[in-house]
Amino acid sequence: CVSYVFWLLLTLNNEIQEDLEVPVELVEIPDSITLISEIPPSIAVSVRDKGSSLARYVWGNTPTLRIRFSDGRTNDNRLVISESDIDSRLRSFFGQTSQIVSSKPDSISIYYTTQPGRRVKLDPKVDAHPSMQCVISGPITADVDSVTIYSVNDLPASLTSVQTIPIVRTGLSDTTYVEARISPVPNTRIIPDKVMICIPVEPLISKKRMIPLRVTGVPAGIELLTFPSQIEISYLIPMSLYSVDDEALHAVADYSSLLTPSGALSPKLAVKLPILPTFYHNVSLSVDSVEYIIEQKAPAQ
Repeated sequence: CVSYVFWLLLTLNNEIQEDLEVPVELVEIPDSITLISEIPPSIAVSVRDKGSSLARYVWGNTPTLRIRFSDGRTNDNRLVISESDIDSRLRSFFGQTSQIVSSKPDSISIYYTTQPGRRVKLDPKVDAHPSMQCVISGPITADVDSVTIYSVNDLPASLTSVQTIPIVRTGLSDTTYVEARISPVPNTRIIPDKVMICIPVEPLISKKRMIPLRVTGVPAGIELLTFPSQIEISYLIPMSLYSVDDEALHAVADYSSLLTPSGALSPKLAVKLPILPTFYHNVSLSVDSVEYIIEQKAPAQ
C-alpha cells in the first residue's frame, strides 16, 4: 500500500498524455433553425499535462463542451467552428497548462435551414415471410405514415415519398416489431429518421365445413341430382377469423364435363371450388367427384 501511494504521487506529478472523449452539445438553437447535418456527439482529444491536472478527467466524468449556435453561424446556411476555435475552446476547457496534441474532428461544419419542411409519404420496404402454419395477417405498417424532409435548397417536385432501408425477416411465428431507418436523401434531413415497423403475424388453424354443390350448364328439360349434395371442405384460417368466418361457400360442377369424346356420359361428375377468400389457405375437398342421377323434367301443363 505504501509503495502504491508513492507510485501514485510520482505519477500525478509527472507529465502524461491521455486520450479523452469530450461530449459536445450545441446550445441556444433558435426555433426557426433546423440542422441538416448533426453535430458530432463528441471530440476525441489527446491532451498532455501533469497527471494531477488530468486525474479528474481520467477518473471522473468529462464535462460537456457546450457551443452556442450564434458563435459559428454564417450567412451561407452553415455553422462553422474552425480548427483554431476548437483548439482554443479545448485549451480553455482543460486549462492553460495543458497541451492539445490532437483532436478529431479538428473542425466542425454543418448545414442548417430556416425553410419549412415538406411532408412526404413513408413507404416501408419490407420482405417478410412467416413460418409454417403462420401467415402475414394484415398490411405491414409503420408507426407514422409520413415524414418531414428539410433542405437548404428547394426540394424537387418529384420527391413525394421516401422508403425505409430494406428489411428482410423470415420464419416469423408472431407479430414482430422492427426499428427501421429511413433511406437517406442526399443533402437533406428527414424527421423522424427512423420508424417502428409492425409485421402482423398469427397462426393458422384447421377448419372443416359442409358446403352445398351447385351444378352449372344443365340443359333445359333435365334435372341432375348429385350424391352427396353437400361436400366437406377443409382449410386453414387465421386464428382471429375462425369464429367470425361465415363466408357463403359452395362447390361447383359443370354438366359439360360429363361428356366424353365418344359421346357417352362419364360415370362421375368432377367437382371444383370457385374463387375463395384470400385468407383461406391449403383448401381441399373431401372428394373430387360425385355420383349423379339425371331425370327428365315433366313438361309444364
